[in-house]
Amino acid sequence: MKNKILFILVVICTMANAQKKDLANFKFYHDQNSALKDQLPMRDHVVFMGNSITQFWKDKHPEFFKDNLYVDRGISGQTSSQMLLRFRRDVIDLKPKAVVILAGINDIAQNTGPITVENIFGNIVSMVELAQANDIQVILCSVLPASKFPWESTINPIEKIIQLNNLISTYAETHNLPYVNYYEAMVMKDKAINPVYANDGVHPNREGYLVMEPLVNAEIEKLSAN
Repeated sequence: MKNKILFILVVICTMANAQKKDLANFKFYHDQNSALKDQLPMRDHVVFMGNSITQFWKDKHPEFFKDNLYVDRGISGQTSSQMLLRFRRDVIDLKPKAVVILAGINDIAQNTGPITVENIFGNIVSMVELAQANDIQVILCSVLPASKFPWESTINPIEKIIQLNNLISTYAETHNLPYVNYYEAMVMKDKAINPVYANDGVHPNREGYLVMEPLVNAEIEKLSAN
């Protein structure tokens, strides 16, 4: 038991030290961003900013990104605070036509510690304002439904997800921004995600991404038509 506790403490300390060195994980897409320099500005491209739900998208259905001018900039486990820190490097510096922002579920899971729904929303708004200040169009997305976290069983996320989505959708409507409602398309009566679309109750499987894709594509096409 003592050895197990010691091992856990070593892992926690290692993770904490890694976060102190590169809290936003700037290095994650450093090489990919550098490789795109010859294509800048990417005026026809759309960057998808997010967490594991965005990162795993290109693994589950790579054609979605390969067949479109879409750039995946999701990093597993990240909160909105971390995304905000790397927003310049992974979005603004690429000079895309638009950015799709999907954030908030890991904040609710307290991956980087407790945070209020209002502050999560504030981070998302800050990303919107940064994009707009750099002539990048914005598409906002709802947080996907979840009734529990496999990695944090003590947290019930249902009400906070609903509260955050209400703030995001109201902001999008007030500011005339596109809003992609993944939540309504994937939620069950018990407020969990439909198990057909997610094997672990949080992360979409291929079927889940196939539900999400036409919803976000519809909003991207509207931007192109304007």
